[in-house]
Amino acid sequence: MRFDRPFIKLPLQFDAEALEREVRALPQSAWVPHPTGFAGNEAVRLVTVRGQPTDGFEGPMLPTENLARLPYVQQIMAELDGVWSRSRLMGLGAGAEVPEHVDAHYHWRTHLRIHVPVITNPKVLFTCDGETLHMAAGECWLFDSFRWHRVENGWTERRVHLVLDTVMTPSLRKLIEAAKDGATEFVKPGAATRELRFEQVNVPAVMSPWEIRCHVDFIFSNAVEHARLSDLRGLLDRFADDWTSVWAQFAANPPGATPYRRLIARYRADIAALGTDFVLTNSLPLREALDQIVFGPALSPNLGSGNVVASVPRQRIAS
Repeated sequence: MRFDRPFIKLPLQFDAEALEREVRALPQSAWVPHPTGFAGNEAVRLVTVRGQPTDGFEGPMLPTENLARLPYVQQIMAELDGVWSRSRLMGLGAGAEVPEHVDAHYHWRTHLRIHVPVITNPKVLFTCDGETLHMAAGECWLFDSFRWHRVENGWTERRVHLVLDTVMTPSLRKLIEAAKDGATEFVKPGAATRELRFEQVNVPAVMSPWEIRCHVDFIFSNAVEHARLSDLRGLLDRFADDWTSVWAQFAANPPGATPYRRLIARYRADIAALGTDFVLTNSLPLREALDQIVFGPALSPNLGSGNVVASVPRQRIAS
């Protein structure tokens, strides 16, 4: 999700000492390797698909047994009032890093990520789009993950952040707007203020024509000017029109699976035939963004039967 600046500090301050005590009380067995396999990166799963030990993005989200052990974390989540998707405690070992990357993934087109530092040090630095800062314990941050970003831990201990994924909600929008005022509210430990909400729907069986047009507009709003950009836009407008005609007949019903797949294959081939390397303002190849935000998630491989058109991995780097 894009913002008008690399970082946004939300106007909430949490009790860093209480949060650290709660997290340090977790058993070591709660920590698992990060799915990327990067050295020094590990996590405690708090919200997962069906509450199971998985790192997937797709499926109904439920709390894990680890979240049940963390009442103040639950209170923080209630205060933020998100609709919670995959969420974790993320550890970064001494001297470790998260390499520079862009989150060009359907999940990140539709979600935002909140960071609450728990155990940290001024030598832990977060860089996004060339701006570098330290997120202090108990603070609450957003950043624009469609820009290049990286994290480095120059400290001698493991850094731990509470990392919460959610769609935008009215409460979060108000917090983002209030961030401009500079005033901060301290949230002391106590009872959760509202029941937690968990995401139940996160990917479409078939992406609607309106959502496709929305994503195409987003990609082109971030495209670098090119002499053949209008040709590419014309192809994608025709793709959306053709998708609409299939949608009007089948919507998300299984008989539409084959014509939807044929459209994806045809337009991927037509775009490849342009033979041009279009790029976005963040230097990401435009075709890669199309695959990960539009073509890849446009159709569930479980819809209908028969061969499924292969798509590129839905994520440039697992975050």
